[in-house]
Formats: sequence, C-alpha cells, structure tokens
Amino acid sequence: MLKLGEKGAIIQRDKETYAIAPHIPCGVVTPEMLRKIADIAEKYNAQALKITSAMRIAMVGIKEEDIDDVWKELGLTPGAAVGLCVRSVRTCPGTTFCRMGQQDALSMGMKLDKQYHGMELPGKFKMAVSGCHINCAESWVRDIGLFGKPKGWTLVIGGNVGINPRIAQEVAADLSDEQAIEKISQVIAYYKDTAKKGERLGKMIDRIGLDSVKNALSSI
Repeated sequence: MLKLGEKGAIIQRDKETYAIAPHIPCGVVTPEMLRKIADIAEKYNAQALKITSAMRIAMVGIKEEDIDDVWKELGLTPGAAVGLCVRSVRTCPGTTFCRMGQQDALSMGMKLDKQYHGMELPGKFKMAVSGCHINCAESWVRDIGLFGKPKGWTLVIGGNVGINPRIAQEVAADLSDEQAIEKISQVIAYYKDTAKKGERLGKMIDRIGLDSVKNALSSI
C-alpha cells in the first residue's frame, strides 16, 4: 500500500485534511481538464483550489479516505511537490503566444518536463524556461534556468528562492535547442556525482566554486 506522501497528499494546517496537486506540465491545461478538476473538487467538498508557484492546481482540504477516489477520477499523476527530486519546470508563453518571445519556451519546457520531472537528485531541484531576457518564468532563481535571446538560449544555474535566496550564474550562451538540452544533461550529471545529500545546486557551487563547475562541464 502506498504511503500518503507517495500519493502526493500533503497534510494541511488542520492536521486532518490533505492537499493534492496533479502534475500539469508547464501549466498548460484544457477546458476539459479544468471542468473535471472543478467537478471533482465540488464532489469531494474541497475547501479551495489553489494555483501554485509550480504551475499546478492544488486541491486543498481533501479527506484522507477520499484521496484514492479523487486520484482515480482525476486520471492524472501527482506533481512532484516534495522530496529530493526535480519538483517542477516553469515556463512563460514564449514565442507561442507572447510578442516579446525570442525562443520557444513552451516547447523547451515540455521537453525538459518529460525528461526530468520527478527525477531523484541529491537535493530539491527546480527549472524554469523564459522566452526572452525579461525572465517572466523567473529563470534567475531556479536551479537551472534558460532564457531566450535572438541567437539562442542562455543557461544559468544555481539560483533559488527561500530563506537564503540566490541568483543563478551564467554558464553558457547562444545555445541551440539541442545544445541547451545537452548542456543541461551535463549539469545534472555533474550535480548527481558531486553534490552532498540534501545540497542544492547553488550550495554546491558555493562550496566548490563556479570555475570548478565550468571546467568540469567543459571536459564532459
């Protein structure tokens, strides 16, 4: 039998009810999905529907005995909201919709989400893809961030928000889609091999130095 955490259920302040958040890649939903979520929330008397910072819709205030039935009726997988893993991939509309977009953030974000969402890593890990230098997806405060420019993607690493926020640092620029995906795979492989358990990418960079990271990536 799966534990509540494995079902994506998070205990709430009342210590009696739970929140669940289906995985919604890059926050893109359909009208049908929204209707289903709303109908199920009403059926099981959810206390609230909350759009999260990870581009999910959290169903808040679910009784423990209803969790399995809610997931069954939703037909969706849980978002990776807890644990030492890739929690989320945020994106802006990019060139798909936004007139400011320089690169296709949605397509890139979907590729990264498919490849990395839920992957176990030494520490909590978040990604963001912004279609231009304005960085609406907040790429500068994510473990891995991409933002588009006319000549390609700029890759920044080591950012995070929280008690001790950290701005990411640039490691590559003018990358094609293929080059960006390859460079990200190199960063993650190096992080898996080098970081201590529970150590965010930014803390690892502070410990060993950005130059050491860049040199290691250039030799991969």
